[in-house]
Amino acid sequence: MTATATNNRDFTTDSVLLFATRMTRLFAYGFVSIILVLYLSQLGLQDWQIGLLLTLTLIGDTVISLWITTNADRIGRKRMLIAGAALMLFAGILFAFTQDFIFLLIAGTVGVISPSGNEVGPFLALEQAALSQIVPDNRRTHIFAWYNLVGSFSTAVGALCGGGLAQILQSSGVTPLNSYRVIVIGYALLGVVLGLMFLRVSNRVEVPKDQLRPASRLGLGLHKSRKVVISLSSLFVMDAFAGGLVLQSFVAYWFNKRYGVEPAVLGAIFFGANVLAGISALSAVKIAGKIGLLNTMVFTHVPSNILLILVPLMPTLPLAILMLLLRFSISQMDIPTRQSYTMAVVDPDERSAAAGVTGVARTLGSAIAPSVTGQLMSNAGLLSLPFILAGAIKLIYDALLYRSFKMVKPPEEKAQR
Repeated sequence: MTATATNNRDFTTDSVLLFATRMTRLFAYGFVSIILVLYLSQLGLQDWQIGLLLTLTLIGDTVISLWITTNADRIGRKRMLIAGAALMLFAGILFAFTQDFIFLLIAGTVGVISPSGNEVGPFLALEQAALSQIVPDNRRTHIFAWYNLVGSFSTAVGALCGGGLAQILQSSGVTPLNSYRVIVIGYALLGVVLGLMFLRVSNRVEVPKDQLRPASRLGLGLHKSRKVVISLSSLFVMDAFAGGLVLQSFVAYWFNKRYGVEPAVLGAIFFGANVLAGISALSAVKIAGKIGLLNTMVFTHVPSNILLILVPLMPTLPLAILMLLLRFSISQMDIPTRQSYTMAVVDPDERSAAAGVTGVARTLGSAIAPSVTGQLMSNAGLLSLPFILAGAIKLIYDALLYRSFKMVKPPEEKAQR
């Protein structure tokens, strides 16, 4: 059943379940992201080792996600989502119960763990494709906005809970290392919860067999839209590399090193930041309805990147926090519009693959960056440089994206002409 043939109700049992899995997963990502770099530092890893570990974590996610998402439309989206939950559990268990750098590398490379508080692994691509299968085209951006809103709120609550729990445990006499380990164990348990919810998703989220066509010889699950997807992916690598320079874990670490901000306060800062991010994602729907998906992606991204550059240039902690919060208040407007745009310009049986390939491109870009940030942050004089580099690269990305795709319109915008 295609999106245009589905019931007009936006929230079916399957869509509610997919929203619930998004909330659970993003809570887990926010929960662990605040303390992840602090935890690895307590384990005795040096800054360059932490950067390398996070880079290899994201590279591993890239390889696994590429295979899962480009085969999901044919093997089954539900099966692949369950496999992703199992990899999340695997990573959480190994991170919690080993201090050996090699085993941590294995856990990070093979498993699924989020150093950024944002999506990693195959989940986002498969859920986008599943939602696009069961909602009408003219409601897709609206649904994606709410999907991102609940994700941002869940990340915010997770960050607040993670930072708060660490502070409470430490105030009760638990060592910082063990307080952080409790949170990592909680992350693993949430992987189990996620897998159980995916088991309840129905086959309506799958591509009907009569709509499946042979994939290209590249094995990426693409055919007609291969050129567009590869072009988008090449640009998304640049944007994601810039974002990877300022992962939430690193930003939290930066506030801790520069201003001595405690975990509970860090949790509160990122709670507010992610709440604002979620609201900004929802605001994108009305803007996109007036100026279009691509214009919303670009024109809201530019001021966000300028604010990112301003964060480390502020002379005091309150001003640095203000710039960060202002940045988050508009930073997510490009996300539901980007996701909706990608789903709009490909055929239904290419959606998992398209979301997967573009998502993997973003993960690959993000994967390279933490090792760069780790090296920069190990030098006190370069501690703030990742913010400036990230903002500048993102501004270049915005210009290239607009120039390359200003003439490529999604079906709903063509119909409005």
